[in-house]
Amino acid sequence: MLARVWSASVVGIHAVQIGVEVDVSGGLPKTILVGLPDAAVQESRERVNAALKNSGFAFPMRKILVNLTPADLRKEGPSFDLPISMGILAASEQINTQLLGDFIFIGELSLDGSLRPVAGVLPVAAAAKQLGMRGLILPADNAQEAAVVEGLDIYGFKYLSEIAAFCDRPQDHQPVTLNRDVFKTEPWLGIPDLKDVKGQAQARRALEIAAAGGHNLIFVGPPGSGKTMLARRLPGILPALTFSEALEVSQIHSVAGLLKNRGTLVRERPFRSPHHSASGPSLVGGGSIPKPGEISLAHRGILFLDELTEFKRNVLEFLRQPLEDGQVTITRTRQSVEFPAQFTLIASTNPCPCGYYGDTIQACTCGPIQRERYWAKLSGPLMDRIDLQVAVNRLKPDEMMGQAQGEGSASVRDRVQRARQIASDRFAAEPQIQANADMQSRHLRDHCALDDACRTLLETAIRKLGLSARAMDRILKVARTIADLESAATIQTPHIAEAIQYRTIDRMQ
Repeated sequence: MLARVWSASVVGIHAVQIGVEVDVSGGLPKTILVGLPDAAVQESRERVNAALKNSGFAFPMRKILVNLTPADLRKEGPSFDLPISMGILAASEQINTQLLGDFIFIGELSLDGSLRPVAGVLPVAAAAKQLGMRGLILPADNAQEAAVVEGLDIYGFKYLSEIAAFCDRPQDHQPVTLNRDVFKTEPWLGIPDLKDVKGQAQARRALEIAAAGGHNLIFVGPPGSGKTMLARRLPGILPALTFSEALEVSQIHSVAGLLKNRGTLVRERPFRSPHHSASGPSLVGGGSIPKPGEISLAHRGILFLDELTEFKRNVLEFLRQPLEDGQVTITRTRQSVEFPAQFTLIASTNPCPCGYYGDTIQACTCGPIQRERYWAKLSGPLMDRIDLQVAVNRLKPDEMMGQAQGEGSASVRDRVQRARQIASDRFAAEPQIQANADMQSRHLRDHCALDDACRTLLETAIRKLGLSARAMDRILKVARTIADLESAATIQTPHIAEAIQYRTIDRMQ
């Protein structure tokens, strides 16, 4: 007998419907899988065999042919265990087949017939809704994740036998409802507060500008000056994710397998901090079946690269295209996938190999050639893409011993949200522009017009600092953000002057 069950496979961050056709016929007992299954799918034969027997079902001692369609798309992972099992039960007439065509089945089986959570459930749920399917049947641990997509009947089960019972008497089961209490929690809980930072007025101001405009930022200073401490407080002054942004971020994390034990949407903005030994593929994503890397996992959030000059130069060059385009394209022989990568880059580094160049407390032991080689690790085009370059000095003893606290994250976040709202209203007709840092040349002409005084100041800075055209555009974008923080309709001379001072580290290279 022939049976068909629907499942899905994730390609990039989107899901494709997969048909699981099972034919049980006469012949020597053998299970054959076709349709480009990978090793994990091939191994499902043994898992399914044991799971069916240990769940009280009979495994047909006949020839079983399992065809995964479309045949030209490679199938990977253990998520096909459940649909293959349901197909075998249907083809051997052990369950009611009336509901099989209405649902997408996805899940990994243990040998005792229990269901284990799998990655990529959220994109599968989104695809099921687009396809007009009734809903999903999956492991209980994935149910809340799938329930985020409204308009679907989501049924989560712990054992294969429970799904067979559902097929026979669906009226005895209720679909899972989303626990919306999770959306009432503050997404900033647990994030360090800016009020704990003493001094560092310029660095704090740079963080505020970076948050308000989505600008890339690098801190340069000696060890112990607080660069990492400052960077880790940036998520606390960023606006909360909107529902659509949370859905985007959650889909990426779902594909990466980071939601399997979490449940619903990601509520806080991502903060990814890879080690400086990270490879290029670990940053941008890759693999024979492409998976998202750190820059995609940082989508709508922060990618923090501590000790930037310790990263290999060729690895850092991978960042140039995503920083400009906001996405990563990974091409393989069989397929090409795109991952979103709209993130804010925050980096920190020492000013020289010994770390004390320009320090007022400890003398630098590096020569000019050593410093030149040190900065040569960072290419000019990469530094051009970093809008804010800030020198961070160590605190003086009286500043460290002082009891006064700085301004808290909540009040700074209020100003950031107002500035973001101004930018959002400005680009209401262009939803692809999320912040001032996303502006293109045509937007600069329309929204960053300069009067004669501003133009003269900017031209002087370009000549004296030897800035590139890209660096000039970055200055204009930062100036626009500074103006938004002050609710100014036009860019004024003080805004340009402040934006220029954040490019002075260009001269250290």
